[in-house]
Amino acid sequence: MSHVCRCHIVPASALRRLAEDPDLSTELRSALEDTLRVDAEVRLLRQQANRLAQVAGPPRALAEAAAGPPEVVVFDCGHGRSLPGSPISDPATSSDQTAKDVFAETTKVAEFYSSVFGRASIDNAGMALLSSVHYGVAYNNAAWTGSQMLYGDGDGRLFIDFSKGNDVMGHELTHGVTQYTLQLDYSDDAGGLNESLSDCVGSMFRQWQAGQTVAQADWLIGADIMGSQAKQKGFTCLRDMADPGAAHCLAAQPTQYSEVKPGMDPHFSSGPPNLAFYTACMAAGGSSWETIGKVWYDVMMTAGPHPHLRMPEFAQLTRASASKLFATQASVATAVDTGWKKIGL
Repeated sequence: MSHVCRCHIVPASALRRLAEDPDLSTELRSALEDTLRVDAEVRLLRQQANRLAQVAGPPRALAEAAAGPPEVVVFDCGHGRSLPGSPISDPATSSDQTAKDVFAETTKVAEFYSSVFGRASIDNAGMALLSSVHYGVAYNNAAWTGSQMLYGDGDGRLFIDFSKGNDVMGHELTHGVTQYTLQLDYSDDAGGLNESLSDCVGSMFRQWQAGQTVAQADWLIGADIMGSQAKQKGFTCLRDMADPGAAHCLAAQPTQYSEVKPGMDPHFSSGPPNLAFYTACMAAGGSSWETIGKVWYDVMMTAGPHPHLRMPEFAQLTRASASKLFATQASVATAVDTGWKKIGL
């Protein structure tokens, strides 16, 4: 049976640690407690959606999906907590900058999946992409609920508007892709892989938009949503794929597979496979989405539903995929092998 999914960009443990920080104002700590309570309910939505996906199986590709990009719809919660909120008639030209940004970036994520991987939306069948903005008051998170995206505005001090992070969008929407492909549970190795795949795609999407090579990228997750008070505490990002255990990460992670323990929060157990991906990309060089990214995505597409997938098994699948996809470029398979050996696999 699937474990409850905690697929928010900011892990609960990090929010809890901040909520208990006596250096923060009562107002900020109260906002963090509110976020934790809301997140607990959103997890239930994700759990049910994942179970439904496992029962229903992958959707059949629709002929219409090839006709064009998926519909992108944006709703305004008006700082309330009823989903999806009120539809925004023309988000592309909205005077609401958050709605405008969410429409533009969601459209770009769909374009990324289409142009790089040939994927027709989240479900590969042209699924409409729904997003709700201005969710709650000082809501400090963003999440994929199992059927749509929701974005908080942040409290303005620890976190700013979560729509400001294009890697946040790529990360959360990829939880939807995983829901329709590997259907990974959210515990143990599978949970860590679930989070890692989203970080990998979120980072790739950020690099793709910026036209960056692997050497030019900073490999940070969530750098664009950190507020001034978080930065004053020395936190420049949520996670760093190049250095998962760094002190500048709000949610620092282990780096070796031997450190992954049963029951570990997937936001932390994702550290080793994140480092493996980064190391493989650096070894391969060039653009992350052109080689190593294609290998990781190929496994997502071809392995079939695999709720309890373990990291050693995933590593072997990527090794096999690299040899298959890049049969005439042995350097890619070598890079993948280097990545996994870096973390003890």
